[in-house]
Amino acid sequence: MNRARRWPANLLLSLANTALLRFAFPLLAVGAALWAEETGIGLFNMLPVPSWLTGLAAFAALDLFVYAQHVVMHRVGLLWRVHRVHHADRDVDVTTALRFHPLEIALSMGLKMAAVVALGAPAWAVALFEVALNATAMFNHANLRLSQKLDTRLRSFVVTPDMHRIHHSVAAGELNSNFGFNFSFWDRVFGTYREAPALGHEGMTLGLKEFQTDAPASLGFALALPFRRLGA
Repeated sequence: MNRARRWPANLLLSLANTALLRFAFPLLAVGAALWAEETGIGLFNMLPVPSWLTGLAAFAALDLFVYAQHVVMHRVGLLWRVHRVHHADRDVDVTTALRFHPLEIALSMGLKMAAVVALGAPAWAVALFEVALNATAMFNHANLRLSQKLDTRLRSFVVTPDMHRIHHSVAAGELNSNFGFNFSFWDRVFGTYREAPALGHEGMTLGLKEFQTDAPASLGFALALPFRRLGA
């Protein structure tokens, strides 16, 4: 798909989402963590555990939460309507990591803030998680070719571009696999891991089966997509 059409739409979606988060969720996840700490709300705020240990546990728990949320986005029809904006991109590169509908961004941030409060996650751990989540999203959507040896070593712990690219396949079995963003082991633990696409990376078709045209590259199409009926 032509980058001159894709990149402006993906970047404008990112700008819209940034503005939304700043106005609708001014405190964001770190602010929610600070509020929970001040009020003593949340699991880790009630336990006599060192901050470094609760921070590590909170980081892992939040990553599991993002994995689970991603799975639910694929399983529930109404949520898939919104999430398919991300998957409609017919190429995968670093701008794809920015391509989310504002409705999904708002919902995801609201749920993440609720999870942060419920956990009583330390603010420093939440800040670290947010940085890591954004960095790994850019990394695993990047159009990078790692050596087989390096990919295998990295994939034992983190999600690599080749691992995540399978998730953007039009094939249903591949689309519904490799849901992780930071850690790769959640997919292995819960049976959603796929090592390689059936047709190989060169033969794999990306995007959504029903939208194999240049239409998804436009901003208007992306914003309107959740309101189109499934399969249309």
